[in-house]
Amino acid sequence: MDVFANLWMGFGVAFSLQNLFYAFIGCILGTLIGVLPGIGPVATIAMLLPITFNLNPLSALIMLAGIYYGAQYGGSTTAILVNIPGEASSVVTCLDGYQMARQGRAGPALAVAALGSFFAGCVATLIIAVAAPPLAEVALKFGPSEYFSLMVFGLIAATVLAHGSLVKAIAMVVWGLLFGIIGTDVNSGVLRFTFDIPELSDGIGFVIVAMGEKREIFTSKVKNLWPSKEDFKQSWASVLRGTALGSALGILPGGGALLASFGAYTVEKKLSSHPEKFGKGAIEGVAGPESANNAGAQTSFIPMLTLGIPGNAVMALMIGALMIQGIAPGPQVMNEKPELFWGLIASMWIGNLMLVVLNLPLIGMWVKLLTVPYRYLFPSILVFMAIGVYSLSNNPFDVLIMAVFGILGYFCAKLECEPAPMILGFILGPLMEENLRRAMLLSRGDPTVFFTKPISAAFMIASLILLTAVALPAIRRKRDEAFAAEDA
Repeated sequence: MDVFANLWMGFGVAFSLQNLFYAFIGCILGTLIGVLPGIGPVATIAMLLPITFNLNPLSALIMLAGIYYGAQYGGSTTAILVNIPGEASSVVTCLDGYQMARQGRAGPALAVAALGSFFAGCVATLIIAVAAPPLAEVALKFGPSEYFSLMVFGLIAATVLAHGSLVKAIAMVVWGLLFGIIGTDVNSGVLRFTFDIPELSDGIGFVIVAMGEKREIFTSKVKNLWPSKEDFKQSWASVLRGTALGSALGILPGGGALLASFGAYTVEKKLSSHPEKFGKGAIEGVAGPESANNAGAQTSFIPMLTLGIPGNAVMALMIGALMIQGIAPGPQVMNEKPELFWGLIASMWIGNLMLVVLNLPLIGMWVKLLTVPYRYLFPSILVFMAIGVYSLSNNPFDVLIMAVFGILGYFCAKLECEPAPMILGFILGPLMEENLRRAMLLSRGDPTVFFTKPISAAFMIASLILLTAVALPAIRRKRDEAFAAEDA
């Protein structure tokens, strides 16, 4: 009963005109930065932090939170329509969302993304309200060895379930890992693989790599703006699974929306009776990841609100906003500032409702983009990509690197090498290296640490089982036949 009483108090605070206004501003800004590639919630929140000094703490947090989870909604729009991920967590949405758009089904893809995001956001917010403290304690059980094992499992699953040749998929993962470690060693500060090019000292940005993907011309007519009964039938289970997985991974420090979206796509492809349809316009490949990234974005607030531990860069900035206001983040916030804690949670429901109301009517306007002749649209996309990449660090070298990756992406497409394993390797590579080295330092160089801790051992055993299974001739032959049937 205390939870409901606290939520009632939270809604009373969140429904004030001032807080509703800042929730609306946050949702609008979040949607815009999600649509515009290269900006992202981290840069936007960092720029707005000084403004929050003149706001009351709750209004500031409501606005910044709206920017973060609003960006997850907006990121799916350009991912589906023009194959440009506005957000890192929207990369997976490109794989099937863009193919749906090519088939004239951009409307259902956008609608399922919005509805799945709304459902996942509401459920994840309920989880925050009911189970935040015990879930935060579970998250603390994840150390470097557990994170490393989880990422190993994710990479192996992505490789095994990748379309086409297994050897090519492994090569793409290795390629992504190698690109991911370019830059400065986080432990020693030594430059690695930069070839004496100063601009590479900070590594290659994710957005630069993602922009170098292949862009295809399509002229299909958009037939329906709303999902059919069959679409809902195919996607509802994916939404539920994505919500559950995203809620769990979002709690983990370092998890959040990014790992959730990749994990959900892997799960959906694994459980599907027609995995060969993934990458070719499977609506489950949109519903699962979009639900997961929104659920992950919401539950990533749990360690920040209950323990004062930032799970990602955005949560670190949110803690900064609290400290600017003179509030020490941690367990005491729930007891000493209940109106702040419960008001923020209530505002998340309001914000999710605002976002779905904003996004669903815009579906018709977004799909109008597909009626623009491609000879006009393609140069605009190129300019848009260049501006987005340049805005990251005001460095023209980044635009040049993007062009190089565009050429590499062209050759990968010609060689039928799927980009998803490479992107996953690129994103997880630095995190894997960091957690591997931390685990080895803590264990004094003992590699058995990955098998002596229960959670870590479970992920490593699952990885070994997956590798062993795909190595068996019968299973490998069945996998090859499934993808061959798709290509026929």
